[in-house]
Amino acid sequence: MTPENSILVLIDHQPFQFTNLNSHEPTMVINAVTGLSKAAKIFNVPTILTTVIEERGGLIIKQIQEVFPEQKPINRTFINTWQDPAVTDIVAASGRKQLIIAGLWTEVCVAMPAIQAAGEGYDVFVVTDASGSVSKEAHDMAVRRMEAHGITPINWLAVASEWQRDWARTETAGQAAGLMMEHAGASGVAYAWELQLLATPVPAAQ
Repeated sequence: MTPENSILVLIDHQPFQFTNLNSHEPTMVINAVTGLSKAAKIFNVPTILTTVIEERGGLIIKQIQEVFPEQKPINRTFINTWQDPAVTDIVAASGRKQLIIAGLWTEVCVAMPAIQAAGEGYDVFVVTDASGSVSKEAHDMAVRRMEAHGITPINWLAVASEWQRDWARTETAGQAAGLMMEHAGASGVAYAWELQLLATPVPAAQ
């Protein structure tokens, strides 16, 4: 996976969908999709935001919108995002073939476009920790179903790490490290501690 060939689609991270999210603790999904959004911004990966009937289901969560303040989410009536030309035309025009999808819910609004896009020749990755379902079983079965269609499940940290690939890429390394500190949980805390220790003077020998 490379930033130059990736395009990200975030689907229906809205209040209505979160009210029946039972496969994950909601704060974990919010953290993951926020980290994924920020990673896309760091690596200049085109990102499509989309909602379904937002006047009823609510606006996209502010954690995502704040990463892309200038971008108005595409508001659909289609359950399957891949049936909406407002989305597919952008993806096609980008010329990018690595399609990364995250959304609510995994068994419906993620699986449907992922399977259809895979059938059209896209290399599809589903970010499972930035997605969620009405139950753990629904999420797990959706992932298994998508795997049967050649779709790759992945988590947001793996996506960001593949985009960075080499810490010698200094144009993004600093921002990527900062992203880990903010959203990578204990790994980010440990990295901050390491920076503290490196900045602490060693007492002179007596």
